[in-house]
Amino acid sequence: MHCLIDPAPQPKSPLTLVLAHGAGAPMDSDFMAAMAAGISQRGITVARFEFPYMEQRRLTGKKSPPNRMPVLLEHFAAAVEQCGGPGHCVVGGKSMGGRVASVLLAKMNLPGAVSLGYPFHPPGKPDRLRADHWPDIRAPWLIVQGTRDPFGKPQQVADYPLPPSARVRWLEDGDHDFKPRKASGLTQAQHWEQACDWVAEFVAELPEGLA
Repeated sequence: MHCLIDPAPQPKSPLTLVLAHGAGAPMDSDFMAAMAAGISQRGITVARFEFPYMEQRRLTGKKSPPNRMPVLLEHFAAAVEQCGGPGHCVVGGKSMGGRVASVLLAKMNLPGAVSLGYPFHPPGKPDRLRADHWPDIRAPWLIVQGTRDPFGKPQQVADYPLPPSARVRWLEDGDHDFKPRKASGLTQAQHWEQACDWVAEFVAELPEGLA
């Protein structure tokens, strides 16, 4: 498995953040590249990888839907092993990748997980809550979400049965890619920087060697 590694120049944690992409964009998208660079500059080494369907797209140029969850979990777990094993890795991801990371957190003895734009439900379908695995999550889970994200907005999320170890940080007026409207006076770059701050602080506080 090919991983892109952004090493921390001045490490603040021995843990590596293994970061997965979303459903439609690869590991080197603008969002993923900005997160990896920003988080590593804040003292956390970041490793990016691609799920099998995205690896195939890179080879053939043909788009295909994401693999089924068992395949995504198996591939993510393999990336964790390649990066030092569960006791040395925090799992995270953008959108779908963040959802898979949270399922992995429920199944493995990991220090923690990060979800950047968690897809709580499909847009326009708030009744289809993706929460079956939440009761099995015990370790710390950071969710960074834009307040305009169609996959889950503050007024909805406030009523969800999130596990006690979960913490949601909100980016004002941000969409699913953390982009605010111009009228907000904020910028996507500012939100990306804020997200990197929160993720780096979160990982730096986690203990190593739980597994």
